[in-house]
Order: sequence, then structure tokens, then C-alpha cells
Amino acid sequence: MESIGLKIVVEANIPFAKGLLDDYAEVRYLSPSEITADAMRDADALITRTRTRCDEVLLENSRCSMIASATIGLDHVDMDYCAWRGIEVVNAPGCNAPAVAQYVLSSIISAYGSDLNGLSLGIVGVGHVGSIVERWARQLGMKVLPVDPPRARHEGEGGFVSLGDVARMADIVTFHTPYTKVGADATHHLLNMDFVNALERKPMIINSARGAVTDTGALLHGLDSGKISRVAIDCWEHEPDIDRRLLGKAYIATPHIAGYSREGKIRATEMAFSAVARKFGLPEPVMAEKVPPGAAESVTAGLIAGSYDPLADTDMLRRCPDDFEALRNHYNLRAEVRQS
Repeated sequence: MESIGLKIVVEANIPFAKGLLDDYAEVRYLSPSEITADAMRDADALITRTRTRCDEVLLENSRCSMIASATIGLDHVDMDYCAWRGIEVVNAPGCNAPAVAQYVLSSIISAYGSDLNGLSLGIVGVGHVGSIVERWARQLGMKVLPVDPPRARHEGEGGFVSLGDVARMADIVTFHTPYTKVGADATHHLLNMDFVNALERKPMIINSARGAVTDTGALLHGLDSGKISRVAIDCWEHEPDIDRRLLGKAYIATPHIAGYSREGKIRATEMAFSAVARKFGLPEPVMAEKVPPGAAESVTAGLIAGSYDPLADTDMLRRCPDDFEALRNHYNLRAEVRQS
């Protein structure tokens, strides 16, 4: 079956994508720099990742009616413009949540050892990723301080704490929010100077959400002043032009690969390509490899520590900071944590 005239642009760095729709449409695999307004002019759909800015500049003269992002976040997509143009936008929610949770707990175990009993963990954003981090952290004996104002409003305040509570009580703070600039729940610079100055327990700070959720200047101030004991940073402001001073001071510093598991990439690719197939009436793509739909229900510190060492990726980035994009695009996808 071939859909005559159907043209799809696919970012070439999306793994496991080759051949999934090639029998049914004209598929062009392009690097992010090659996905231009000219390339999109006669495209009906775009399957992409976060490095392609999807806005009026890219799409004004395009017949594109669908953008499928093989990512959790959509801050690279101008949603208002796409809605106005009638362009359907889909993403891959939860696809790499187990891998990000693996990154967070591996970082914590690297810093504190395998006995985490009694340590207080502030989780800012308890959605797909934060919920897994919460479950695994409780299994490892940690005290969890969940912060999620939208959930608290919907479900009731019981069980949730404020960001101020986390500043006072947490030994470790990890961020798992989307990136937004406006509204009551805006997440731009959630960690700022005021938050850092309010810290009481010299916590470790982890950002594997979006770069601008944490203010680089505030992180550096916290490290210099002793208000922050350690930083594990995977998402940076102004990527790939990352702050070299923060790179040197961070305990763990990685090139935005927290979610880069083999299983997560397969889920993301399958979700994005399946969405395009459904929209245009194509057969469901068949992935060569089947993976579990979600995270392991139970884990141990030993399993987590044995599954991933973030210090190895830190060493690679420190040696070659100018290769941030190359390290990310050619990352050796790791396996997720297995069931205990």
C-alpha cells in the first residue's frame, strides 16, 4: 500500500526510524539543520525532536498538517501558531520516564552511596517521571517531599508540600516539570536566587527536566556560597553553549541524555510514527524490537547503581564540552533498570 503523494520529513537522528513508513510514503531523513522552510514546503508531516523549532518561520508556506515529536516536551513547538494553522501536534508522553528516573537515582546513589534510608528527597513535578522517582525513592527508604501545584489543586493539598517546604527540609531536590514562562505555574527559573538563599540543608540539586527550570547564576551562587552541596545537571540553559564554570563545578554533568535509554527511544519512535500512520490511514508501524510499556515496579539500590554510571558520561562531556551535540546525537543508548 502506498499513499500517492504523501511526503514526510523525519529528523535523521531519531533512532529506529528507518523503514517504518518508507513503503507507504516518500520519506526524507534530514539533519536538524536541513529541516528548513524549503524542505518543509511540500511536506505533509514532520517527525522531529527538540532541536527543530516548529514555528511560522518553518511552516508558513508548508502544507504540513501534522507534527509528531518523538519527545516528552513540546517547548520547541509554537503551539499557538500550529493551532491557528490547524496543524495537529502530538508528542510521546512518558516514553523515556523510566530512563530519567534511572538517571536521577543513579546520580543520588553515586553521591550518597547505596544506603539512602532517611534522606529527604524533594520532587518538583510529580508527573510521568516524578511519579517513578517517587515510587523508587520510597522503596529505597527515602522520605519524599512531592511538589506539584496543579495536582494539588485537582487532588487536594494532602500529600503535597510547597517549594518553600522543600527548601527547608530536603537533602536532595530533583526537578521534573515542563518548561513554561507564563501562568500561575510557570516553571522558568523555579530554582532562582530566592530559592537558593532559602535552602537550609545544603541539598544536592538535580535538573533533568529543562535547562531554564534552574537559573545557572543561582546554581553557581549556591555552590560558591555552600548553600548547595552538589549539582547534577543534564539539562542546561542555552544548550549546546553550556556554561563552562558550571560544567567544572558540577558533580555530575551530562549532555542532555538522562532519557536516552534504548527502550525509551523505541517507545518514542513508535508513538510518533504510529500517530502519523493513524492520521494518514497508513498501516501501523511494526517495531523490530518490543520493549516493556513502562518502568520496573520495584528496584534495589544495587540494580540501579549497576545499570548506569553517570560519572562516565560526565568525564566525556568535561573532556569534550564543544562536542555537546555530537555526544548527544551519537550516545550509546543504555538499558533501563530491570525488575528486582
